Amino acid sequence: MSDRTKKDVAAEVREFLSTRRARITPVQAGLPVYGGNRRVAGLRREEVALLAGMSVDYYVRLERGNLAGASDSVLEALAHALQLNEAERTHLYDLARAASPSGRRPAVTSSRVRPTILRLLDSMTGVPAFVRNARFDIMAANALGRALYAPLFDSPLFAQRGPVNSARFLFLDPASQDFWVDWDKGADDAVAFLRTETGRAPHDKALTDLIGELTTRSSDFAHRWARHDVKFHRSGLKNLHHPLVGDLALPYEAMELPSDPGLRLNFYTPEPDSPEQQALNLLASWTTTGTVVPSGND
Repeated sequence: MSDRTKKDVAAEVREFLSTRRARITPVQAGLPVYGGNRRVAGLRREEVALLAGMSVDYYVRLERGNLAGASDSVLEALAHALQLNEAERTHLYDLARAASPSGRRPAVTSSRVRPTILRLLDSMTGVPAFVRNARFDIMAANALGRALYAPLFDSPLFAQRGPVNSARFLFLDPASQDFWVDWDKGADDAVAFLRTETGRAPHDKALTDLIGELTTRSSDFAHRWARHDVKFHRSGLKNLHHPLVGDLALPYEAMELPSDPGLRLNFYTPEPDSPEQQALNLLASWTTTGTVVPSGND
């Protein structure tokens, strides 16, 4: 691991632990509060150490970024003391592996969508579906997915460069404010997903470049990035405003493709006969069949 990478990982550990500590009050942690003149809103380092059953010196060393060599029992104690959720706990373990002396082996992300997956997309004629990587590059989409995400595919951001990237669209194209009904939630989630990925793949240069670009060009992104929030992208409800069929509240699923590291199949499944399904049927009647592989993925 290079000296720069070590510093980057240490800084990530330091900021992640300190932001998690700052959000928990002594009352939430079940600790007594003596006096009213606390300099920090959240827990003090010595309080985290007490809750985790370790010495203050050792916790201070961990929070300074030195997770190398921390055992699973230590990490579990930290996760319990800081009341980490599943995504945060996983991120803590990812950071510990990245901080190990040998460093973490670079995660290899598939750069192409296999023909079998393209055929699967092509067969999903009744639902919008697409494959993306962890950097939010849309690697392929079926006809209805392309139609649903037309504002992204038609964005001038991608006229001279590819591939279509939903994070870039979200933060760098003003049209995203119309497309995402709840733009703030979409922005919060996207940043949290990217932060999660930096723990899993700290050596991914394309990911680092994307984050650097968005941090530099978007204050909205930079503000959220500083929170160090993490989140899994599995399922949920997405509220979109399509320029042709109007408002849509679409349940979605995001499934990892085990044979294609780093790629996820996303699809939307509204209730049968719902207004959303009727809108998608109308949208489908205006589309041509065939899977779309965006430019830039060759």
